[in-house]
Amino acid sequence: MTFAAAAATIEVAPGTLAQAISAAAPGDTLVLLPGVHRGGVTLDKALSLVGRPGAVIDGGGVGSTITIAAPDGSVRGLTIRNSGRDVPGMNAGVFLGKEADGAVVADNLFEGNLFGVYVWGPDNALVTGNRIDGLTDIRVNERGNGVSLWNSPGTRIENNHIRHGRDGIFTNASKRNVFSGNRFEDVRFAVHYMYTNDSVVSGNVSIGNDIGYALMYSRGIKAIGNVSQGDRDHGIALNSANDSQIIDNVVTDGGEKCVFIYNSNKSQFRGNTFEGCAIGVHFTAGSERNHFQRNAFIGNETQVKYVGTRHLDWATDGVGNYWSDNVAFDLNGDGIADMPYRPNDLVDQVVWRAPAAKLLLNSPAVQVVRWAQTQFPALLPGGIVDTAPLMSPPDRAAAPSSEE
Repeated sequence: MTFAAAAATIEVAPGTLAQAISAAAPGDTLVLLPGVHRGGVTLDKALSLVGRPGAVIDGGGVGSTITIAAPDGSVRGLTIRNSGRDVPGMNAGVFLGKEADGAVVADNLFEGNLFGVYVWGPDNALVTGNRIDGLTDIRVNERGNGVSLWNSPGTRIENNHIRHGRDGIFTNASKRNVFSGNRFEDVRFAVHYMYTNDSVVSGNVSIGNDIGYALMYSRGIKAIGNVSQGDRDHGIALNSANDSQIIDNVVTDGGEKCVFIYNSNKSQFRGNTFEGCAIGVHFTAGSERNHFQRNAFIGNETQVKYVGTRHLDWATDGVGNYWSDNVAFDLNGDGIADMPYRPNDLVDQVVWRAPAAKLLLNSPAVQVVRWAQTQFPALLPGGIVDTAPLMSPPDRAAAPSSEE
């Protein structure tokens, strides 16, 4: 849809925004002059709002500050602040309704809104280049997300900087979305997927959040080239996330777990770095047919935690992973260690089931059990084995910087 032949550019002074919207024709551009403009406005036709430096739209603490309710609307270059705080009402700095196909929200500053941008049902919207500072004066679970997305196929959320609020990006019941190049700080989950399929999460940076990338009840996700630095609980968490690709991500300085895999199957983990966590990978609850290759497990207190009786080989096509605690030899110089690597043994499994057994780790009895396992492999329990461990870490793919 195009309105180029009739489009006009109209300057809008503070106090006249609602009237200017009412009088404008589809395709017009409204240029907001410096000052505070009253919010609570709705773009019910294809209009562009563009802010001059110093232009502010203030929602007055009621409802959404700006609502786009027509295709091809856009909001650019504004400071957008002070929406209402009604969570069921989805109050947002910018609310995109189901009619807002192709809407663009770009290069704005969001302050003091419940949700930054709420994308509720349009196709192919774009949210890019925004700075979104969420609320801090109420409990986390009462805050909105930086960007919330529901049933919006083809929508892209790119190159935004999101702080505070609840989650950075939350998506539910959608498909074919791209979340790329965003930076998240001081939120609960940086990216939170629920029932969102065939989508891409790439080149994002999560710093100091509870969880970096929570991929839940979804399939066909490509999580590629993301960074999780200092996220407290999990860098990457998969819960019922299937048929996905987790490639070239870097999780460093994590707290509890670099990766947690729960009831998630048939995914590829390739070229990732998992470094400096209490547990490198913890997987459980029947997670099967996942493939690990060319990942680097560096300096984790426990490289892998798997409580189960199955024997799982984490080498694919004769190539496994790098383990920083693997004391190994490579006599033929092919880059593959001469002996398989087992990240867990019977003692580890006993300790996981009965944590009080840690008191016995240095006892002669435990040392005898560990020696016996090396001499009689039949004593080994089920668990992870890498039959072709790498002697050195794979070259790390270029990842986005964690520093601005």
